[in-house]
Amino acid sequence: MLKSISLKLVSAASVLSLLAACVAQPKHMDYTAFKRDQPHSILVLPPVNETSDVAASSSLLSQMTQPLAEAGYYVMPVALMDETFRQNGLTTPAEIEQVSPAKLREIFGADAVLYSKITQYGSVYKVVDSTTVVAASAKLVDLKSGDVLWEGRGQANGNEVGANFNVGFGIVGMLAQAAVKQIAHSLMDEGHDVAALTSSRLLSAGHPNGLLYGPRSPKYGTD
Repeated sequence: MLKSISLKLVSAASVLSLLAACVAQPKHMDYTAFKRDQPHSILVLPPVNETSDVAASSSLLSQMTQPLAEAGYYVMPVALMDETFRQNGLTTPAEIEQVSPAKLREIFGADAVLYSKITQYGSVYKVVDSTTVVAASAKLVDLKSGDVLWEGRGQANGNEVGANFNVGFGIVGMLAQAAVKQIAHSLMDEGHDVAALTSSRLLSAGHPNGLLYGPRSPKYGTD
């Protein structure tokens, strides 16, 4: 009897191990084009905003330069980029995205351009909790060849960066806490702080499927 149970347990463990091995693993980034073109300078375009928050694009854009610079790249000044497009009658991210890579290289002289998209920005209210979520995706395109060098996604929420509120226990307390947090998120514009973490996760180098280190980094060529 014990032997039969042991055999069944071993069999069950084997099946579980097999199922675990079959679970799809994260797709590994192909860095062939990235390593071939080795961009030194990056032009960051305003993120296309797919949310209802009008501040989302400017909030994320203002925090995208730092992780790229820390990764070892020269980033074209955001103010220069913005003013150049305004002078040419382009004022929205969707319009700016339509400019060809060749034209962007001619105007700015950068090696690559970063396109990005915000898919979530703002408070998310749940029955017993509330938090601010910012999610975005990006792709780096070489301005000479037009090849996509890298693509990635990043997300963060207010529970990772904001204050915790505790107004009681039980379901009533939890509901009240969610309501208080919802109000606090709105008053503090927590989305801007969460966007900073999202930007860092999206554009930092040195993690799996992340950007490669740029030529200004001491870690250049090590990844």
